[in-house]
Amino acid sequence: MAQIPARTGCSRQLTRKQTGDAWEAAARQWLECKGLHFIAANVHERGGEIDLIMREGNTTVFVEVRYRRSALFGGAAASVTRSKQYKLLQTARVWLARHNGSFDTVDCRFDVLAFTGNDVEWIQDAFNDRS
Repeated sequence: MAQIPARTGCSRQLTRKQTGDAWEAAARQWLECKGLHFIAANVHERGGEIDLIMREGNTTVFVEVRYRRSALFGGAAASVTRSKQYKLLQTARVWLARHNGSFDTVDCRFDVLAFTGNDVEWIQDAFNDRS
């Protein structure tokens, strides 16, 4: 019976996807400790992806999770550009429509949960469809 050769020279470093998934899981846990309730993760719709969808009271919260090892080139929160905000708004609009809602009928907000090194920054209502 043939043996599977041992992998040599393999890095123990996580891929970008694995790192992103780990920080999104940490973000979900962190937000749940703050009283938010989980609805969905990694929601893909036409034009983009929403990392987390949570609920706080009657408010649907769309969460963008960002991680940067350091603030050397700007912190994690600074990486949510206008272009990224636009994509998140469009993705949320499609998701709401699939769930019989819209920005006019559903109380919602867009938060950014930014991990920079060991610091956590939660920016509630970071942007909206009117900004």
